[in-house]
Amino acid sequence: MRIVTVYPDLLGTYGDAGNGIILERRMSRRGLDVEHVGVDSHGTLPRADLYVLGGGEDGPQGLAAERLGNDATFQLAVAEGALVFAVCAGYQILTRSFVVMDGTSRPGLGLIPAETIRSEAARAVGELVVSVEGIAGIEGVVLSGFENHGSRTQLDANVTALGKVMAGIGNGTEGCEGAVYERCIGTYLHGPALARNPELADWLLVQAGAGSLAPLDDSRSLDLREERITWALSGKANGREGSAHSR
Repeated sequence: MRIVTVYPDLLGTYGDAGNGIILERRMSRRGLDVEHVGVDSHGTLPRADLYVLGGGEDGPQGLAAERLGNDATFQLAVAEGALVFAVCAGYQILTRSFVVMDGTSRPGLGLIPAETIRSEAARAVGELVVSVEGIAGIEGVVLSGFENHGSRTQLDANVTALGKVMAGIGNGTEGCEGAVYERCIGTYLHGPALARNPELADWLLVQAGAGSLAPLDDSRSLDLREERITWALSGKANGREGSAHSR
């Protein structure tokens, strides 16, 4: 399997480049063949089974969207079934459009039928807890991470959310977070997300063609996640009381 971390020089904020490393390590620890490469924005993206996009500021986000929109190899690979996992700015790039700091709407790739819009509400900053619903293979898993974004994402009716928000903001619409559409998965979970949520990492690997995966000892990651979930659901996370949402 080939895993490509896309433009870590532009989309590497909040440690999201670690997601590709986590995927590589989970394959190699099982003795499975894997190649992981990070390709900066001045390079050429190779064909891959799984592309990983991270978060970034407005300027780098716009540049990354433009370059991906002009990258024939990436476009063809996705059209032929490559999996894409994208966080925050990367997630917004996959939608039809996103808004930068000055209020300007920029075109996204349109791989997820959704719009990312500027919100007048307070910036979403803090712990994010999400209960996965309607996704076979990870149904019922409670995911943990942190978010830091000013925009909100509105999914079209034919797009499945990654899950329901238990604490935090997520998409900021209808109490949902993230998106799963065809071969694209988007989320606002930083952390990096796959370090805190090994079930999500393995689900992505299976979707990308890894086949059946032997279990690993994830006790340390799961203990940390449980600690962060407990804190977030206490209503004291994010620097304010009452931040937790009921399911």
